[in-house]
Amino acid sequence: MPSLLENLAQYVIDGNAQKAKETTDEALAQNVPVADIINKGLVAGMQVVGQKFKCNEFYIPEVLIAARAMKQSMEKLRPLIAESGIQPIARVAIGTVRGDLHDIGKNLVGMMLEGAGFEVIDLGTDVSPEKFVEAVREHKAEAIGLSALLTTTMPAMKETIAALEEAGLRDKVAVLVGGAPLTQAYADEIGADGYAPDAASAVDTAKQLLRITA
Repeated sequence: MPSLLENLAQYVIDGNAQKAKETTDEALAQNVPVADIINKGLVAGMQVVGQKFKCNEFYIPEVLIAARAMKQSMEKLRPLIAESGIQPIARVAIGTVRGDLHDIGKNLVGMMLEGAGFEVIDLGTDVSPEKFVEAVREHKAEAIGLSALLTTTMPAMKETIAALEEAGLRDKVAVLVGGAPLTQAYADEIGADGYAPDAASAVDTAKQLLRITA
């Protein structure tokens, strides 16, 4: 018989938000530690989703549905997280760069990072270099994720890295870039620390850059 938390992980994988919420309530009623509900239930489920996405067994719609199931359960747990002293594995500020209003890829990356235990500060779209600098200062973000879908907005990534250098923060934060027109070569050219071709890879790359082994 699968355990309660294995069931929860499976409901996340299946994208069954209703069942995931009910199982989260059940786990709380049974005094299962919040950290276990998150790590052995929600995060475990999203890890499988990320793996399936990488292997082309899942596509964007399945990932979004799974992430929504995870998010709805997280809403129930969020008020309890501070009380139980759970710390995120790292803080990442993400945004689509200045001049670009596309957000599906960025949202997907945010959901996958959150599902892996990161605290995600979503700055939205059309984010200026100054706003990224402000987010690093204000939230003490250890990494930032820059997204672009238009080739015309790609130079804003280089401007953001320059703004971090000017603010004296470049060596305090890992810069991860991604988006349809990007390549590893472009990431190297502008001085980014990492490049991810898709949302699942973004989690792996962020963990590598921040030396997170869990």
